[in-house]
Order: sequence, then C-alpha cells, then structure tokens
Amino acid sequence: MKLILAIVSNDDASSVSAALTKENYSVTRLATTGGFLRAGNTTMIVGTEDDKVDHCIEIIGNESKRRTEIVPSTASYDIGRYASFPVEVQVGGATIFVLNVEDFRKL
Repeated sequence: MKLILAIVSNDDASSVSAALTKENYSVTRLATTGGFLRAGNTTMIVGTEDDKVDHCIEIIGNESKRRTEIVPSTASYDIGRYASFPVEVQVGGATIFVLNVEDFRKL
C-alpha cells in the first residue's frame, strides 16, 4: 500500500478532488500555504494499492495545470530604498510524494 501526498494549487483543488473521487479514490484535503509565493495550496492525501499509484498520479497531473502569473516583487536597489516590479513565475501543477505504508487500519 502507498500513501500519496499531492500539493496542488487552490485553483485546481476542486477538479483534482472530483476526478479522484469519480475514480473511487478516497481523498482527504488539507488547506496549506506555500513558502515561495505564500499562496494558498491544498494538500491531498490518498491511500491506494501499489498497482494504482501511476493511475492516481495521472489523474492529478491531468487536472493540475501549470500556468504563468505576474506577481509583484520587491528588490533593494539602495540601502533603505525598495522598488516593486512585476516578475513572471510558474504556478500550478502538482508536487507529489509517494510513501510506503507499513501498516493500514480503518477503525
């Protein structure tokens, strides 16, 4: 058995969750915050059999699209002086961890 942790953008979370549920995966959603942009994310927890891991990851990938956004950035040009300028960054997609499950019990 495997435990899949998938960190996805809040923009994609509903479609990822719906697609996984439609394929009979049990999903737990946690609200999380990313460190780089301090943007809201959703961490999905999915427990599944070893032979279904690739299918689960494929579903997550199909529903989590990368996109480019323009975000404000602050840079220091001089001591005490800061200027804000837009920076193009990639957002979305998914970060996925697959862990071995030593023991599973549903009580």
